[in-house]
Amino acid sequence: MKSKLTSGASIFHIMTELSNKHGAINLSQGFPGFNPDPRLLNLVCEFIKGENNQYAPMSGIPELRNNIANKINKYSGRSVHPEKEVTVSDGATEALFSVIMGVVHPGDEVIVFDPAYDNYVPAVLLAGGTTKHIPLIRTNNRPDYHIDFQMLKESISKKTRLIILNFPHNPTGSILTKSDLEALEEIVSHNKVYLMSDEVYEHIVFDGMKHLSLASNDALWQRSFVVSSFGKTFHATGWKVGFCAAPEELTNEMRQIHQWSCYSVVTPIQLGIAKFLETYPEYIDTLSDFYESKRNLFCSLIKNSNFSFQPSAGSFYQLLDYSEISSENDTSFAEKLTKEIGVASIPISVFYDDPPNEQKLRFCFAKNDAVIEQAAEKLCQL
Repeated sequence: MKSKLTSGASIFHIMTELSNKHGAINLSQGFPGFNPDPRLLNLVCEFIKGENNQYAPMSGIPELRNNIANKINKYSGRSVHPEKEVTVSDGATEALFSVIMGVVHPGDEVIVFDPAYDNYVPAVLLAGGTTKHIPLIRTNNRPDYHIDFQMLKESISKKTRLIILNFPHNPTGSILTKSDLEALEEIVSHNKVYLMSDEVYEHIVFDGMKHLSLASNDALWQRSFVVSSFGKTFHATGWKVGFCAAPEELTNEMRQIHQWSCYSVVTPIQLGIAKFLETYPEYIDTLSDFYESKRNLFCSLIKNSNFSFQPSAGSFYQLLDYSEISSENDTSFAEKLTKEIGVASIPISVFYDDPPNEQKLRFCFAKNDAVIEQAAEKLCQL
């Protein structure tokens, strides 16, 4: 029976399958093209070989929750209780799902900002809610994709239960500013609305900028679920380990779903991550420079091509505008690139409820330099 929630396979599956079929370079799906740090791999292997292969506590291994709390305090200045306010999840996706299922009731409205990651809407629909889509905007004064706060203010109604944010943003790479947090605080202070902040790329921010978590703002924190991912941080998306931090009352709501959706997360990997965070605390501070160098390499190699772009401010994605190359819609052009040029990407129209007339594709540059160079050479043929 066909699900009412989807019209078929996700674009990520489709483009990866197409890439594999045609032997293309896969810059579509957002996974790193390299292994985690060998020191982390060794730690995980040690715990696997020990007596650490049974169920972990529902909320997560205490050592990992303690290190998550320390990390949040270090980077956001927020003191969180590791037992009452931190939950280790089966990847960020499960945390996002558990929050939505715990908070959203039939008839509730949830605001999402387009382009939006595609797993938000299905979860809202499963919970019996509806989504209201607000497009991120670009202006002459601020050319990055950012929130139109006047539109947000006008979109909130008595039915609004949750606002979903995602910064650093997938697919555009934009980040929040201090004035953004202040504007958001002013708007929600007049409403009984919760916030869910998808911050999986929190440690991948460029050009000397800093990620501003909702946890860093006192007023916003009181109504926020902050979700992140060790898969992105440690180049290990296949491990599916993430976490949700929220005030105790909100954490309790999230855990009501988490305990039934997965109960607990793989034990030896939790222990390995906890030990790595404790032993090598400097690692996280290397991530921005590591990925910035890859962004710079990709952008430098295509700067003289017929694509146009604004360098990504965060995440490991770069949008390329191909309007000077073709007037085809982005899905058709992405398929053509994969088949004829040999580089797979993601059309950004799939991230919209009502796609604008834009010719843009998302490319993942979390790959080895040789792969980036090969892909750029192919793209420059256009």
